[in-house]
Order: sequence, then C-alpha cells, then structure tokens
Amino acid sequence: MGDSNTITVDPFEEERPKETHFHARMAVLNIRENWAAWNGYKLANYFYDAEYEYFCVRNGCGTYDICGMQKYFVSGKDAEAMLNRMVTRDISEMNVDRVTYLVWCTDEGRLIDDGTVFKLGHEHFMLTCGSPSLAWLEKSCYGFKDVSIVDMSERIAALALQGPTSCEVLKKMGLKDIDTLKPFGIKHFPFGASKDKPLMVSRTGFTGDLGYELWIKPELALEMWDSLYDAGEDYHIQPFGEAALNMARMEAGFIMPLMEFNEALKTIHFRHDHTPFQLSLDWLVDFKKPHFNGRAALLKEQHDGPEYTLVKLDIEGNKPAEECNVYSDKGCENEIGYVTSAMWSPVVKANIALAMVKTKYLKGEIWAEIYYNKELRSYTKVSRCTVKEKPFWTHPRSRATPPLPY
Repeated sequence: MGDSNTITVDPFEEERPKETHFHARMAVLNIRENWAAWNGYKLANYFYDAEYEYFCVRNGCGTYDICGMQKYFVSGKDAEAMLNRMVTRDISEMNVDRVTYLVWCTDEGRLIDDGTVFKLGHEHFMLTCGSPSLAWLEKSCYGFKDVSIVDMSERIAALALQGPTSCEVLKKMGLKDIDTLKPFGIKHFPFGASKDKPLMVSRTGFTGDLGYELWIKPELALEMWDSLYDAGEDYHIQPFGEAALNMARMEAGFIMPLMEFNEALKTIHFRHDHTPFQLSLDWLVDFKKPHFNGRAALLKEQHDGPEYTLVKLDIEGNKPAEECNVYSDKGCENEIGYVTSAMWSPVVKANIALAMVKTKYLKGEIWAEIYYNKELRSYTKVSRCTVKEKPFWTHPRSRATPPLPY
C-alpha cells in the first residue's frame, strides 16, 4: 500500500483555466456556458449569441474582459531607453498619461508581438500584449543598468467598454470630465471608498468605434463592474465575447494574432511568421531613431519590398471567404495568397476579408475561390476581389473630443 499522505495526480486530467477578476459576474450572464481560454484564463467566446453581442457594441455599449492580457511595469532611469531599443516605433517623445500602439521584432525583423505602451510617469511605463513576454523583456534589459520589469498581469483587473454610448455610461458612473479625454489618453479617477485614484481609464479599444479600457486593483473589480452596469442600465450595456470582438475588429481592419500573424518565437516552419512590412505596419517602423531590434533586416526589406502584403478585400457576393486561397486569374491557376479573416459585415453590408497577397500581384486582378455548404451540399464559387485602402468601417466619434452625441 502507498503512503496515505501521497497525492495522486491524474495525468489525463486537464488543467482548468483560472477565473478572471470579473468571472463571478460574467458566469451568471454566460447562459450558453461557451468558454474559451486566453493565457490560462477563462474567456467567453460568446454569452448568448455572437451577432446579438456585436449589434450591442455597434448600437449601445458592451464590456469585454481583458484580464487575460499581459501587463508589465517597466521602470527606472533606463526604462525608456530599453523600450525604445526593443520596439520599432520611437517612444522617446511620448508624454506622460499617453498610450501608443507598437510592435517588436527579432534581429531578423520577424514580428514577436504587438501591444501598447502606457507612459505613466517619466520613468514608469506599462507594456500590454496578448502573449507572455517576460523572458523577452528580461533579455532586452541586458546592457541597461537601471531598469526593472514587474509582471503585473494578475495584479491588475482590466475591462474594455466599447460602443457609442460608452462615454455617457462613464459620465453617469461619476467619472468627471471623462468626455475631455482624447484618443490614446489616460486619466485617473477616485473610486469607491478609496481616497486615492485607483481607477485608470484609457481611451483605447479594438472595435473602430468610441471606446475605453478600465484598469483597477483586483479587490475593487466587482465593485467597479456593478457600478458600471448600474450606470449603463439605460444605455443597453451588455457583455460581449471573443466572437463579437473579432467581427468588430475585422471591420476596423485591425490584426489579430494567430489569424493575421504568427508570433516569431512560436513558429516552427520557416517564414510562417511575419514582418511589420508584410502586415502593412510600416508606419510603426522608425528608421530615424537609434538602433532597435531588427533594424538592419527591416531596412533591407524596406529597400527590396515585402514578398507578401496584408490587404483588405471587398469580395463580390455574400459568401464569406473563410480559409480560402486567392488567385490572379478566374481560372484559379496561379495562387497568389490566402485569406486570414473573413465575414459578411452587417454594418458595411459587404463581404469583407483580410488577406496575405504576394506584393507583385496587388495591381492586377484578384479572385477568391470560396467553398460553402447549402442544404448539406458542398459548393465552390470564384469571386472577384477589390483591394480597399481604408478600414471597412470606423466612426468619427472614435476620434472626436468630446465624443459626438449618440
């Protein structure tokens, strides 16, 4: 007989995802019990119906749990220099209480991840990103004497509030002068019984519409949720999941990891990762600033041109071009790329897609070979594609200060 104190571990038992700081409220609302996982946390794929949640975001406002996002405090006299050495964008001119979007690469110029940097003080930054990046951040500190990295991922509760009525909800919640907050700006607010300002609000989001992200201590998370939902009762506030977010971000032309790009440190096959130029993020690469990771490789790619370019496609018909290839001729004899994301857009009333296309074919005809099912039968059709330069959909209120009334 074994020792009675021995703990037996079932090798076939799956590790259960952790619950986020808002899970107690979301679990009650997730009537479909449809959960996914993000960095070890439970994440709702949808609560009731993905299209219903999408329309809530487009016509009212919705909350999306971003507790699973990685959050790192980078501080010290060398913090700005270290980050500026790591990322491709120049952040040396950032003002305090501002946010900026950026990417960072390997020495070969391949994209590791994208994210945002919050400048919280002259020597204090917060980096947020979709995947764990602590090891890369620590490697990037080599050569810098005064810089520290603290993983705050589990010590900050974060919730996105997106949609045309989001500002009105925050105003009713008591956040004074929230309507003066500019895009990519940050403000700090008192909340609850606390005498300091534990609630940080950034005017950021992933939907192409007016939106904010709320950052607070975990012990205040549920109190903030309740206060937000009490204020939003007359403004159609609803939670939304990953499926609805994916619809909204696609219309706005935003990229998603594991869909538009693979992270360079995780790929196995050669050239199954991507560069900023391939992802049409060349505006995030600043060759005027001092040396940064991947500079030489990206300078060469800028001169030679990327092999592939991510483009926005308006596709004839109404059958989404999911997981299809694109061709330079209607006969589908010359494959020139592949679709990364596709959907029928309810707002644009168009069949839209993001696709990686060989750059040299962008000025010619592009055709998509679409597969679909109808009444248990499989069909194929070939549809003409038109390249779009601008996002499929954004709203002026996303940039207006104060936001346009709704």
